[in-house]
Amino acid sequence: MNHLTRSEEYILLAVWKLQEEAYTLPIQARLEEITGRDWSLSSVYAPLERLVSQNLINSDLTDPLPERGGRPKRIYRLTNGGRKALLEIQAVGQSMWSGVTAAALERGH
Repeated sequence: MNHLTRSEEYILLAVWKLQEEAYTLPIQARLEEITGRDWSLSSVYAPLERLVSQNLINSDLTDPLPERGGRPKRIYRLTNGGRKALLEIQAVGQSMWSGVTAAALERGH
């Protein structure tokens, strides 16, 4: 399994959840909504580019849009490798958290 940073994992999940609306600003907004912290555009762009270079996501440009001054949007989509990576991350996370309860963590054992 190719190990990903937590930011990369979150971005993969945001791309999956946003589907056809997975372009930079909605990805940034979703990350802020879910994590409760601010995400700069550079903290979104850098992992996006790494995920593209790892072939876990790809991107396509939309047709030029009048509401964007004739500029297209770059939409990101998970590749088969990206979906597989998320499934592996989910399985590892479930395994690591197996048997750990909030009550036990709060008690300290």
